[in-house]
Amino acid sequence: MSKAQTVPTTAVDPTVAAAAAQFLSPVVLGLEALTVNGKQAHWHVRGANFVGVHELLDTIVAHAGDFADTAAERIVALGLPIDSRIGTVAEKAGATAVPAGFAQSDELVRAIISDIDAIIADVKAAVDGLDAVDLTSQDVAIEIQRGLEKDRWFLVSHIAA
Repeated sequence: MSKAQTVPTTAVDPTVAAAAAQFLSPVVLGLEALTVNGKQAHWHVRGANFVGVHELLDTIVAHAGDFADTAAERIVALGLPIDSRIGTVAEKAGATAVPAGFAQSDELVRAIISDIDAIIADVKAAVDGLDAVDLTSQDVAIEIQRGLEKDRWFLVSHIAA
């Protein structure tokens, strides 16, 4: 009769996992906030660019959700939990530039750009910090940075002169 073996939840060193989670957690929280705040902007956009901005915000919200999922799943794959409950997101993600009600498309585009810029700062910190810690987690951060910068470019193009 063979003895059952316990399989560890991750093959990654716990110190590496903790460091990766430390860098990726703020990214997840920022992206979750962007998902909620982007939808707020989507519902309340007004003005001549309504249709274009309304539809673009839906795309950005979808991307933010996908990016958050990618980063959160990396943390969980390393064997650690991630707390992205709405209360935690509200507490730790920082203030949004998105207003509570109706606003002109240019104002909302600038607000979402501001929110994305805050997330990109966290992503860049993750890319830099993960370089010496975990290249696979750094790859996740690089992928998110690439996507956010593209979404930002689309938004800037709406208000560029």
